[in-house]
Amino acid sequence: MSALIGLTLGSIAGGFARYFLAGGMYRAVGTGFPYGTLAVNVSGCFLIGLFDSLAQGKLPLTHEARILLMTGFCGAFTTFSAFILETSNLIKAGEGARAAGNIAASLVLGFLFFKLGDLLGRV
Repeated sequence: MSALIGLTLGSIAGGFARYFLAGGMYRAVGTGFPYGTLAVNVSGCFLIGLFDSLAQGKLPLTHEARILLMTGFCGAFTTFSAFILETSNLIKAGEGARAAGNIAASLVLGFLFFKLGDLLGRV
């Protein structure tokens, strides 16, 4: 299977999984807290951690399988999982300060740019 086909199939599956898991959570427990997004982010982090570990050990994944599962499925399911994986890789490499910088920059800049987009949309 080519990487692009794997990316496409994984992205479709991840998008549908996000839609159904988040929607199911909101129907089950309500919308007073973002439980759906939390469930997606936490389960996506579990899955990308599992895939990454398997790829490096017990079940070496081909490049195409990594594209399908990690980039396609997990990427469409939640980009938060990629953020956590990359931050974890910085920590494993002994780059704790860079990991902390990634966390801080992602949160602060993400919120600031969200507000910028919100303000621009109101103009």
